Amino acid sequence: MPIWAYDGLVARAATTSDVFNAIAEPQRREILALLRSGERPVTELARELGMSQPQASKHLRVLREVGLVRDRRAGKQRLYGLDARGLRPVHEWTGGFRRFWEESFDRLDAYVQELKQTTQEE
Repeated sequence: MPIWAYDGLVARAATTSDVFNAIAEPQRREILALLRSGERPVTELARELGMSQPQASKHLRVLREVGLVRDRRAGKQRLYGLDARGLRPVHEWTGGFRRFWEESFDRLDAYVQELKQTTQEE
């Protein structure tokens, strides 16, 4: 069950319940980008992003709760890794725009070909 937050004018689902809201935060997207190369401890992520360890932990908690990050103990450290399966809803949603972009590029290509032909005829 989602937890609702009030952001001034509109009630919205808390970021911890929705992958789209979670990745709307730029620093969380940066964390995901860093985790593409493999697992990392929170201290390393915080250092690379120029934030405090508690800030990084808060972002990681949100990402874990929406299923984008997994964690495991490794001795005294907790390592965080990307779980890209959680991005499936985003991938499916953005995939709906693929046809739009392909058609746009096809129109652009046709226009460029037309310009080339016009230039060659002159």
